[in-house]
Parts: sequence; C-alpha cells; structure tokens
Amino acid sequence: MKRTHLSLLTSVFLALFSVQAQEPMTAVVERGLSRAKHQAQFMANTLENTPDALPRTFEKGKLVTCKYNNWVSGFFPGVLWMLYEHYGDEELRRQAELFTSRVEPAKRMTNTHDLGFMLYCSFGHGYRLTGNEHYQQVIEEGTHSLLTRWNPKLGVMRSWDFNKKWQFPVIIDNMMNLEMLCYMSKHTGDRSFEKIACTHANTTIKNHFRKDYSTYHVVSYDTISGKPHVKNTHQGYADESAWARGQAWGLYGYTMMYRETGKKAYLKQARAIASFLVNHPNMPKDKVPYWDYNAPDIPNAKRDASAAAIMASALIELSQLDPSKDAALCLSFAQEQLRSLTTDAYLAKEGENGGFVLMHGVGHLPGKSEVDVPLTYADYYYVEALLRMKRLMERTDGVADHKE
Repeated sequence: MKRTHLSLLTSVFLALFSVQAQEPMTAVVERGLSRAKHQAQFMANTLENTPDALPRTFEKGKLVTCKYNNWVSGFFPGVLWMLYEHYGDEELRRQAELFTSRVEPAKRMTNTHDLGFMLYCSFGHGYRLTGNEHYQQVIEEGTHSLLTRWNPKLGVMRSWDFNKKWQFPVIIDNMMNLEMLCYMSKHTGDRSFEKIACTHANTTIKNHFRKDYSTYHVVSYDTISGKPHVKNTHQGYADESAWARGQAWGLYGYTMMYRETGKKAYLKQARAIASFLVNHPNMPKDKVPYWDYNAPDIPNAKRDASAAAIMASALIELSQLDPSKDAALCLSFAQEQLRSLTTDAYLAKEGENGGFVLMHGVGHLPGKSEVDVPLTYADYYYVEALLRMKRLMERTDGVADHKE
C-alpha cells in the first residue's frame, strides 16, 4: 500500500514538474516570429531580382516559384506585411510592397475562385496597414472579377473550370475567399457582397458536410436541378475520408464568417467542426495532423504542417468568439500545435529550407505533387497564428497558457 501511495505521489510530482518546466508561450511565439522574419527576408533577398517570381515550395534542393496567376501568389507578400506590422521594419515594408505589386495582374482573372487568397492576403494587408488607395482599387476590381463565378440559381461560386466529371465544382477551400466579399460590404456599405458570401456559406453547410461534421473536398452541382450530383475528396485519401487541410479550411472559413456577420449558424458550424478535429482519434500526440485523418498508413502517414497552422489560427480566433466552455479547449489545443510547429521537428533552421519557415507540408499527395515539402500558405497561417496568440497574450497580460 505504501509503495502504491509513493508511486502515485511520484507521478503527481512528475506531472507538476512537467507543467512547470514547460517553455512559456511568450518564448515560443517570439522564437517563431523571429525565425519567420529571418526566413522571409532571406527569401525576399533571394527573389528580389527575379522578375515576377513569388515563392511556392522548395523541392529536391531547388526553390520553386510561381507567378501572379497561381493560387498561392498572395501568401508571401502577406507574410511580409504581417511581419512589418509586428516589427515596424521599413525594409520589410519595402519588400512587402515589391512582392505585392507582382500579384496585381491577378485582379483581372475570372478563371479562378482563389482571388481572396491572392489579393486579400496581400493587398488586403497592404491597404489595412498603409491606407494606399491603389491597393483598395485592386481589391475592388478583383472582387468584381471573383463575382463572375457566382451562380445565384445554385447559390455558390464555381471553383474549378476543368474535369469532365464535374458540372459546377465547388471546393471547401472556397470558404476562405468569402472574407474579401465581407470586407467589401463593410468598406462600401453595399450589403450585396456579404449576402452572396452568406448564401455560399449556407449552401456549403447544407451540401458539403457529413453527419460527423467532416467535409468533402469537392461538391459538384447539377446546373439544371441545382442539386449536388457528385461528392469527392480529390486531394484526400478517398471520397469518404477526411482530408486534413480541407477540414481546416472549413473550420477557419466558418469561424471567419461568424466574426464577419455575427450569424449564430456559423458559430455552431465552426464549433462542431472544431469538436470533430480536436477529438479525432487519429489526431497525433503533437497535434500536427496526418495529411488525411483516414490515411491507410497511419501512424506512418505524412504530416501536414499547413493543416496544423491553419487550424491553430482558426482555433485561436474561435476561442475568443465562442462564449461556451469549449473555448478554453480550443485555445489550449492551438497552443499545443504552435509549440509543436515551433520545434526543430517542423521549424526550419535559419537560411535553410529555401527560405520557408515550416517544413513537412503536403500539397496533393494522390497527385504526387508537393509531398513532404514547405508550403507558402503554411508559413502564412503560422505567422498569422503566432501574431493572434501574441495579441491575445498582450490583452490578457500574458495569462494565456490554459492548463487542463
């Protein structure tokens, strides 16, 4: 009996010591931001004299770039703007302006739904921080280009223009592009932009989600009946599987829509998606998801740092919007994700990884594209999550380390 009692006391002591010895969240955030600043400036210097180039990934020892017309073009300028906001470094502003200008031709594109990613993540930050009216004009033109893809009969915006098996494909990622529409309503006073965003979000709730609040990647609508005719998970393991980044897009998208509109249906949806993810039996111990929660080779499946970064950023925001008892769990979970991402397992060393901040992202594993590589959007949402965490700690005088 005495030995059992001593063993219990030892376990309690070790658990308390582990909590006490844990690195303060403030130190985690500062280390992550400092590394991001170094890497971003390294990347900017590398590409400054390469006309029109924007970073995409780093594969086989080579930096892979893209131009304005790639869906990821706006993320690196966004990283520079966020770091400029935090550090006030005028060189960061110069670099942000330079790389933002490279994205501008995207404002006339009508063959993509990703203009929110491309323009709002770059010009949106630029306008917010500088008040440059030209940036606002780019956002407005880009928004009208985006709305050429809106179908009022179906109640959604078209995502892709290819593949014979889809009549009118809409992907869960499209939720992320609605923020630019909500912004336009607030900026111009024209509520029609927000109305379209809400209609798209409502239609997506109705047709994209399963009973457990996991989401399909692609839902294609029959243009005559207006109803879905096929549901797929194009970038995931299988049609009925939970592709990790897709789940994160959904969580982030509905959290954002609740913030922008105050509609309780979006809070309910975000809360349910968060519960599905936070409590998923296949969530790894370090809280960095496998590329698909149903991947057949778990626990050896590839991890996706981009899914973790998007999820962490969304959970931090949701924790501040959700008045329920689940808010503390969301914040605690996001903190664990940031702690994991800010270790040597995922955080690149200075001057390595092609200048990207995070390692181990998965773009499109079934298509054998960008597998176990850095991804520019992983960096964007990682920096955003770090800054959200920092602002929260500042508001609460540093008391943001939730302990269960």
